[in-house]
Amino acid sequence: MKPIKTIIKLQIPAGQANPAPPIGPALGQHGLNIQDFCLKFNEATKQKAGEITPVEITVYTDRTFDFILKTSPASEFLKKAANIKKGSDQPHKNKVGKVTKEQIRQIAKTKMTDLNTDNLEAAMKIIEGTARQMGLTVES
Repeated sequence: MKPIKTIIKLQIPAGQANPAPPIGPALGQHGLNIQDFCLKFNEATKQKAGEITPVEITVYTDRTFDFILKTSPASEFLKKAANIKKGSDQPHKNKVGKVTKEQIRQIAKTKMTDLNTDNLEAAMKIIEGTARQMGLTVES
């Protein structure tokens, strides 16, 4: 096992990694080959084109790296489900859309690997909390 230098977490649109900020500076300061990362990331995410994809990059002391792709943020799934561009600036006063319990259940199933629970009901509560913070109403 190689010694780990650092772990970098970024959110990048799938298939659209390029050396411009924030990717270039984040990787460059650790001496990584930025173009190599961009090519590998774009190849791994080309089927998700356009989705925001969180990535966790493990940088080793010999300047090599591995990366793990995560599922899109819950807020991205919720925006699609409610058909809105962005969440509310005042979530408890101004509601911007509605999602159903079934949509919450589907998002929770999709996000299950990245959440800190293996219980579907608990995962749904986490997603519902995100929906409320975005100004969405959850309908039964």
